[in-house]
Amino acid sequence: MPEVHQMPRGWPDRTVKIGFERAVQRIPVASITPLKLVSDAIKKTPKYLQIAASVREIGIVEPPVVSRDRSERDRFLLLDGHLRIQALKDLGESEVLCLISTDDEAFTYNKRVNRLAIIQEHRMILKAIEKGVSPERIARALNVDVEHIKRKRRLLDGICPEAADLLKDKHLSINAIWELKRMVPLRQIEAAEIMVAMNKFTASYARTLVAATAQSQLVDARKSKRVRGFTTEQLSLMERESANLEREFRMAENPMELSTSI
Repeated sequence: MPEVHQMPRGWPDRTVKIGFERAVQRIPVASITPLKLVSDAIKKTPKYLQIAASVREIGIVEPPVVSRDRSERDRFLLLDGHLRIQALKDLGESEVLCLISTDDEAFTYNKRVNRLAIIQEHRMILKAIEKGVSPERIARALNVDVEHIKRKRRLLDGICPEAADLLKDKHLSINAIWELKRMVPLRQIEAAEIMVAMNKFTASYARTLVAATAQSQLVDARKSKRVRGFTTEQLSLMERESANLEREFRMAENPMELSTSI
């Protein structure tokens, strides 16, 4: 009989369809049917090796998601977490805590999944270090070089808290964050607002915002270099377009500004 663990209170109103059962369950690994094969080739990839190292060092952090098999009692279909389940099998584990989805379609479930963003990962690393976990152990858990963990630890050095909060759940690259560091705090907030409004979080888009930034709003106007490939006229146009976009963004955010500016 699966072991039941009650989920915290505060569930949505009963009129709203709940995507998961109200309790996580400890399920025998042998009772879970994968929907896709984890081949030997996949088990040699960096992603699988990272997951296997994490499971070995600190266990399962994010529970796999399963749905009940409609044709066979006490069996489950694996919707999300194939690599985690395979890692458990390779380690000889017999049970795992799972979330039980009320929807048995893996594609529909995967549309609801929010993968860990880089700033969230950074904060998790800081929290682990604060609790006494060494960078070396975190590196082993993530199957990366310890220098990678040290770089992630310094990720937000030079980023103002307001900009970091705007981007905390966005999937942007490390290089995009480095570009934001070239700007003064107020301009970082403006750039973060534009990235969110445009739904663009790439390093190239961040470089474009740097190029459209006035020299006075760069961290060191004397040493900071303009992005190569743009003429003076193009940079001036980008600055004007950036200012117009910021003004439109603020008007959409607060319509009162529009009425008072007319």
